[in-house]
Amino acid sequence: MTDWLARGFHGDMAYMASHGLKRARPAELVPGTLSVITARMDYLPCNTPDGWTQVELQRLEHPTEGIVSLYARGRDYHKVLRNRLQKLSDRVATEIGPFGHRVFTDSAPVLEAELAARSGQGWRGKHTLLLNREAGSMFFLGEIYVDVALPLSLPLGEPVQGHCGSCTACIDVCPTQAIVAPHRLDARRCISYLTIEHAGPLPVELRPLMGNRIYGCDDCQLVCPWNKFAQRSPLADFDPREGLSGQQLATLFEWTEAEFLQRTEGSPIRRIGHERWQRNIAVALGNALRAGADMAPFLQRHVHHPSALVREHVEWALAQAD
Repeated sequence: MTDWLARGFHGDMAYMASHGLKRARPAELVPGTLSVITARMDYLPCNTPDGWTQVELQRLEHPTEGIVSLYARGRDYHKVLRNRLQKLSDRVATEIGPFGHRVFTDSAPVLEAELAARSGQGWRGKHTLLLNREAGSMFFLGEIYVDVALPLSLPLGEPVQGHCGSCTACIDVCPTQAIVAPHRLDARRCISYLTIEHAGPLPVELRPLMGNRIYGCDDCQLVCPWNKFAQRSPLADFDPREGLSGQQLATLFEWTEAEFLQRTEGSPIRRIGHERWQRNIAVALGNALRAGADMAPFLQRHVHHPSALVREHVEWALAQAD
């Protein structure tokens, strides 16, 4: 982790560096922690069809369609998983009595994938995500830090041996070559990082590689052979919202800020804000223009966009016709 940070692979995510080794030492993050309970929760919608990976990959061949990562098409997973972890904590308390605990789900400097791997939930794939033989990687992770010394004889608890073998599908497919080596990701090149975490102008050299991905990127998971075992979620929370799947880029760009806030209420997308949403879509519109789509008239209508950030990306998009 320290070498990863030293190389600057965390990009703008300063919190990863500021918390230092607390990320790897639970008792320093939450004093009194003696054990960590890890959990995973599947998120593929219950009506996901067979052959879903090909369905998703084919979206990349429709340059005027905006692609939102599968996990973000429904309700914000932070809320769903956090509530379920709290209910689990309450059930534990009924069995052993009150105990100190704190629930996490991608909400603090916690090395979630590493903790999950060490507790037997799966192994770290070459894309750095956690893989499970029965569930692939299409799941969320969460943790409960507890001040109870749990026995080590639980069914899970032993690290799982990796099963990636010589496969490099995830490395080979990455549009921006963000997976610089097996198990090593340069977040600064990752489309998920760029479209969600990065606040400023998107790197010019990476824009053409982003295609029509406007929020997140699933490519490395879509080509992973283990995701043929991905499980559907029984929860309606992760069913895709209307307008976030198969929608045209121009339609998404023209959402007003009020409409953006209304349509993304309770969604993880809301946290990037309307300006970054339009920034991302402007890049995708430029890539659609380069691919032959007649997007120039639409883009011309937005060359005087009130946001300097969006305006710069619209101008770049128009230049792709040259």
